[in-house]
Amino acid sequence: MTAYLVLESGEVYKGVWQGGEDRAGEVVFNTSHSGYEEIATDPSYFSQILVLTAPMQGNYGVSDEVWESRKIWIEGFICLEIQDSERDHAWKERLTTQSIPLVTEIDTRALVMRLRSGGTSWGALVKAKSEVEACEKAKTLIAAKKHQETDWVYVASRKTAEVRKGNNMVGPKIAVLDFGSKENILRELELRCSEIKIFNSRSSVQEILDYKPDGIMLTNGPGNPEDVKISIGTVRELLGAKPIFGICMGHQILALALGAETYKMKFGHRGSNHPIQDDLLKQIYVTSQNHGYAVKESSLPADVKVTQRNLNDSTVAGFYSEKRKCLGIQYHPESCPGPHEATALFDYFVERML
Repeated sequence: MTAYLVLESGEVYKGVWQGGEDRAGEVVFNTSHSGYEEIATDPSYFSQILVLTAPMQGNYGVSDEVWESRKIWIEGFICLEIQDSERDHAWKERLTTQSIPLVTEIDTRALVMRLRSGGTSWGALVKAKSEVEACEKAKTLIAAKKHQETDWVYVASRKTAEVRKGNNMVGPKIAVLDFGSKENILRELELRCSEIKIFNSRSSVQEILDYKPDGIMLTNGPGNPEDVKISIGTVRELLGAKPIFGICMGHQILALALGAETYKMKFGHRGSNHPIQDDLLKQIYVTSQNHGYAVKESSLPADVKVTQRNLNDSTVAGFYSEKRKCLGIQYHPESCPGPHEATALFDYFVERML
């Protein structure tokens, strides 16, 4: 069946419908060569249609052990080719049985060039008999999608607190403010801590302090940081009281709590091949990234220093303040998928900040 990707800006791309249901979302691209399961189950991709630049997807099957959350969060999966052989069609089946639209044979090179030049766009994946019908269906789907809850972090965050025992009996207790956390952030903390407690994004300062944590982790999550309710004020009150480590959305929330500003990037950073200069670890390494917003460097307070920088475009990739006991990292030191060089930042938090 013929599939159409219709962008809100008017462009239409034709492909082959492999299954799922018509859906709308924000169309973004990822340059990773592997890790399709980890990407699709990352809550940071809530409300997004995912375009993979690597041509073949699904070619090594599926494994629930690598999932980064309890469900698939993407609104659609676009690639040039999908593994659909007698030997293995597991990823195609996993997507389509969960109603995620899967579309192949779209000119992904042209689509990515459009997103790079024109910026991220809302769009819809639909099956239709004609382009006219596709555009009509897409317009309705996009309008409905844009009227959903704007605090995507709260939607992705767990609603009840969860306590997990760590592997280091003499390690610290960490309160985790869940903005839509990937599992590997929690696994990295469990390796180093005696216990962690994961809180909903709208938890109060008192709830967090009553746990008597040694430090606080602010996780990754989806959407515009300025749309996040309650959390910014919560983090502002906790600054200085406890050491705070923010990753991705957590980094952005931390920046806003410090009085800095964030801005929407043209097409964001999504992939596992982004180079970083890290002045804390004194290294240059390649990282996994997934974000559409960044921190405005000139808006950071004087006592907050930029310590990590993206070498592709010089955007702020991390900051640190010894006075305020806070560390913000824009990329994903927990990887999954991607390189593991930046995991030492978890050690920096546990060994030097606590």
